[in-house]
Amino acid sequence: MRKTAYLALAIIVLFLFSGCSASQSQEPPDTEVAAAETVIQPENIQSEPTNESMSESEEQSGEVAGEAETSEEMMADPPTEAEEMNDAETLESETMATDRPAWQQIALTNARTGETFTLADFEDQTIFVEPMATWCSNCRRQLGNVRDAKQQLAGEDVVFVALSVETNIDDATLASYANGEGFDWLFAVVTPEMLGLLADEFGRSIANPPATPHFIIRADGSNTDLVTGIESSDQIIAQIIAAQG
Repeated sequence: MRKTAYLALAIIVLFLFSGCSASQSQEPPDTEVAAAETVIQPENIQSEPTNESMSESEEQSGEVAGEAETSEEMMADPPTEAEEMNDAETLESETMATDRPAWQQIALTNARTGETFTLADFEDQTIFVEPMATWCSNCRRQLGNVRDAKQQLAGEDVVFVALSVETNIDDATLASYANGEGFDWLFAVVTPEMLGLLADEFGRSIANPPATPHFIIRADGSNTDLVTGIESSDQIIAQIIAAQG
């Protein structure tokens, strides 16, 4: 009986010991899984981009795309030889215009048409300039000879300009005078500033209409000396041809 009791007690102790061991062996895996889940979970979560980062990214993408488009346009449409020549000619013309004296760059109004111009506008052309006044009889006679010379030089690259030194006259009065006399070229009233510059360049005779002063601007922008006195159409033509070289 005692042996049977001892055996039963031993079985009970062994059973209890096995149950404790199984319970202890199962707890660590549960802890490890929980820990693993705690570590893995942050790695699986992807943070959403903020509006600020998205804007910066979009701006950078736009800049890169714009530079690429500009580069492609430049490569696709390179300037032609004709365009490069036109650009060079334009730059040369602008340089020549700025090299001309100030009195050639003052804006004037064509009394007969109302159009604005400067003496520097007529690049590569010869310009015959006749200062005058509407009240001057010598001027009227001289301008008649200029008209004849102009008719004989028709088709030539020559521009005729009559400048009224009456700085207080209006364009309508000057236009009426020119049209009434049959003078069909440029007539303009000089400004006081231009008259002063002309006097500095040519002397005070430039403002004395009865002396019939006149001069020529060459195609390169340089000018001849001032000439006074009434001249025939042939003399005027000879002076123009000489100025043309």
